[in-house]
Amino acid sequence: MGKVLIIGAGGVGTVVAHKVAQNPDVFTDIMIASRTQSKCDAIVNAIGNPNIKTAQVDADSVDELVKLFESFKPEIVINVALPYQDLTIMEACLKTGVNYLDTANYEPKDVAHFEYSWQWAYKKRFEEAGLTAILGCGFDPGVSGIYTAYAAKHHFDEIEYLDIVDCNAGNHHKAFATNFNPEINIREITQNGRYYENGNWVTTRPLEIHKDLTYPNIGPRDSYLLYHEELESLVKNFPTIKRARFWMTFGQEYLTHLRVIQNIGMARIDEVDYNGTKIIPLQFLKAVLPNPQDLGENYEGETSIGCRISGSKDGKQRTYYVYNNCSHQEAYKETGMQGVSYTTGVPAMIGAMMFMKGLWKKAGVWNVEEFDPDPFMEQLNKQGLPWHEVFDGNLEL
Repeated sequence: MGKVLIIGAGGVGTVVAHKVAQNPDVFTDIMIASRTQSKCDAIVNAIGNPNIKTAQVDADSVDELVKLFESFKPEIVINVALPYQDLTIMEACLKTGVNYLDTANYEPKDVAHFEYSWQWAYKKRFEEAGLTAILGCGFDPGVSGIYTAYAAKHHFDEIEYLDIVDCNAGNHHKAFATNFNPEINIREITQNGRYYENGNWVTTRPLEIHKDLTYPNIGPRDSYLLYHEELESLVKNFPTIKRARFWMTFGQEYLTHLRVIQNIGMARIDEVDYNGTKIIPLQFLKAVLPNPQDLGENYEGETSIGCRISGSKDGKQRTYYVYNNCSHQEAYKETGMQGVSYTTGVPAMIGAMMFMKGLWKKAGVWNVEEFDPDPFMEQLNKQGLPWHEVFDGNLEL
């Protein structure tokens, strides 16, 4: 029996549910749960499979999660709720003997801080329980780590330099909108940048470092250095890396809106008093911005995400670029969601598939690059995210 429970009914959860339903040989029983059950029911209606069950659950409550897990008895939980809820879901998994997968590392609500330490601390407990926890199985983090592991396995003796590059060249025809949860998105972008070099972490001001990078089928785009959580696990698991960086593209209109949001205090994550009611400005802003789930219908263009790697093989220096381009329109046709949700949701399903097939099954807490990348890479081509390689080429020429 391949029983899977999906927690979260946003854009990514919608894609995960569609892709899980497309693979009935692996996933025989499916449940979607979220704080609002009607959202789960809407996903089931869109998929057209009445056998998919739905449930209401508060993912902040270990007790509610335990009750749900004990009634449905899933083999694995795919957590595509909020990163704040990773630890409560992991606790519930330990209490009920359920395996775990997520797409983003835990972060506390009261401070925007991205670090794996909270979840890595669960390693011994998952080992003792004989349970598998797979961390960061979206695209970045996720496929970015699998690309790196694949490169290390097949094309390098030593990886020395790693640049993860993420371009969204799509147009959703909104003045300002975020492609995933606005609260998480804006918290991520407004933090200090950070990259790894020669054994140390170098901190930069938010969006301080940027340059044009060339993306296949898209061309040059202004790309900004950010901190992204997979850098922390990749430099640990590939200790030959001398420098690791993460780059993301932003248009000038988007950055102008972002500056205004920060300057007027709407990016704050602390409470303020409004007419005697405590509100968090960023959460209020989220309520008035376009819902990322509603962007897909008019979204044009594509994303391009990949890893640029250099190092040595057989005593010779070489470069390698592995990437995927994803069409927003094709993603919408298949799942009703735009490409950013699609590129996160498909890998989450594949990671659960790897577990169900026994290919990624070992007790403990693991980042995706610690598993065999080959069967995952094979499924990317089959499940809608085909990848391409460039050997010893320079896209900037």
